[in-house]
Amino acid sequence: MKIQAALLREHNTPFAVETLELAPPQAQEVQVQVKAAGVCHSDWHLLTGATQYPLPLVPGHEGAGVVVGVGERVTRVRVGDPVTLNWAGNCGACFYCHKGLPSLCPTYTKQNWGGTLLDGTTRLTWQGQSVYQFKMLGCFAQYCVVPEPCCIPIPPTLPFPIAALIGCAVTTGMGAVLNKAHIQSGESMAVFGVGGVGLSMVLAGHFAGAHPIVAVDTQPVKLEIARTCGATHTLLMDEHTLSHIRKFTEGRGADYVFEAIGIPSVQEQCLEAVRPGGSLILAGLSPMGSLTNFPGAILTRQEKTVTGTYYGSSDPTQDFPRFAHLHLDRKIDLSRLIAQTYPLSAINEAFAAMNQGKTARGVIVF
Repeated sequence: MKIQAALLREHNTPFAVETLELAPPQAQEVQVQVKAAGVCHSDWHLLTGATQYPLPLVPGHEGAGVVVGVGERVTRVRVGDPVTLNWAGNCGACFYCHKGLPSLCPTYTKQNWGGTLLDGTTRLTWQGQSVYQFKMLGCFAQYCVVPEPCCIPIPPTLPFPIAALIGCAVTTGMGAVLNKAHIQSGESMAVFGVGGVGLSMVLAGHFAGAHPIVAVDTQPVKLEIARTCGATHTLLMDEHTLSHIRKFTEGRGADYVFEAIGIPSVQEQCLEAVRPGGSLILAGLSPMGSLTNFPGAILTRQEKTVTGTYYGSSDPTQDFPRFAHLHLDRKIDLSRLIAQTYPLSAINEAFAAMNQGKTARGVIVF
């Protein structure tokens, strides 16, 4: 079938909305009519080349929609089911799946970086040429064909723009706080970078009863949004940031510091905001090949822990519905993350707004 999709043909050129051919789903694959897709820095890194990926490519990894077709041996979803797309599918049977780390499943991670589905091919073509799918999804498109484990059923009452954000920003941010840090009531936290992921961290900390919750960013508008999400203190990033964080935490530093940007120099500064015995949790993706320098003597003498979290250390089959119900039960308000919606034709405008850094999450709606 013919579909409209955003196509990236070469680095540092705008996304182009083109007509592509989408083949039907094969065995254990699902065709989804995309209803919403979040505008995320991970897709922008494809354009700049900071994330290396084969081209030509349909980006988009934070999406939600409705199942409109299934291949043979599909048992988890049916036509008509609303789903959030999971960019870290898993086999459910390997060492990492059994260890509760499905996002590290090697069956999917290899193909995830190859731009194809599990059989080594894609379902997209443009002018007779194969087109790769970002993270096995490629959901900046009217329709996509994905592996069955990449479809997680969601409540039918959940708005699709919010369902899309659960597919990446919400799960990455809330999972970092609730799954990785297991933050407890009364523990202190600081979040560096309050875009979609960082704001989700603030929401999760507020839900868990963390105090204080310090949000740090370079944009005053985003700090205002962070306050509505539960931040008790907000700081513009400058030479006084670290002293202010210590002031808010009785001179010690925060129990947990979360970095949601992926900038090595910021990651290094974050370590100084961690109290002795506390933890720095890195959720932002640094450019491939970059290095972050942490002083071993400080880690040893002050017993600070530095750890990463990928996709919020989540199990999407459990966490997607969990976060959806927290929103529907009005325990968290994920709508605060959505700054503006755009049609697919305005995708470059949406990324321009994101790069200005003055809003929360933009969402493409179909």
